[in-house]
Amino acid sequence: MNRLKNKVAIVTGGANGIGRAICKRFLEEGARVIVADLSEDSGNSLVSEVGENAVFYKLDVSNPTEWNELSDYVLNNHEKLDILINNAGILSTSNYQSIEHVDLDEWRAVQLVNVEGVFLGCQAAVNAMRERGGVIVNMSSVAGLIASPAIVAYGASKGAVRQLTKSIAIDCARKGYRIRCNSVHPGFIDTELGRDSMNLGGGDPEKNYKNRVALTPMGVPGEPLDIANAVLFLASDEAKHITGSELVVDGGLTAV
Repeated sequence: MNRLKNKVAIVTGGANGIGRAICKRFLEEGARVIVADLSEDSGNSLVSEVGENAVFYKLDVSNPTEWNELSDYVLNNHEKLDILINNAGILSTSNYQSIEHVDLDEWRAVQLVNVEGVFLGCQAAVNAMRERGGVIVNMSSVAGLIASPAIVAYGASKGAVRQLTKSIAIDCARKGYRIRCNSVHPGFIDTELGRDSMNLGGGDPEKNYKNRVALTPMGVPGEPLDIANAVLFLASDEAKHITGSELVVDGGLTAV
């Protein structure tokens, strides 16, 4: 129960879904958690539920000024940052679109949050961690590993996160910063966002759910806790010799 004892962690997109599960697991393991999210109601609800070692911080991950302010807040109040979990992300803002029909504004909106938001978080974290060391875990997706013709913007963004993660890991290692950086790649996880992704192309939600589950060799969707436990492992000292790697949690989907 003390794998993250006295560690200070930021979890973006921490108010709901996978991020919420990550916050709870980290708190169970002794961390102090900054729940960074745009959703004030959900964030404050989580903090009220879990107790004094969590605090909500409203953050737009695409805003560099807000990242600088968050970094200052953490260092002024906690004197250090040990862990950053870049979990915030969005899906495409319209139905499934092939490359001929993807709207440029939609493309830019997805990259702004899913790529630039992660980049800004990593930049802030490396600046805060380089003297003491630390851990960065970036949330990618199986869509960053295998192609899908219908989610062009999202897939490209998650592939970018994968490569950004590796570049940061090697850069920090070669500079002797003692900062590890890895990515996690969920498959179908049964969250509100996961169900939304199934229904972007229209059709019957129940049928869409069954079809998505059928693609997973294990025959069941993942749960937020499955991802939270994977992130916990990478954030802990148990993974002290792991950097620049990708941890796939997909029920066997990418093995087929």
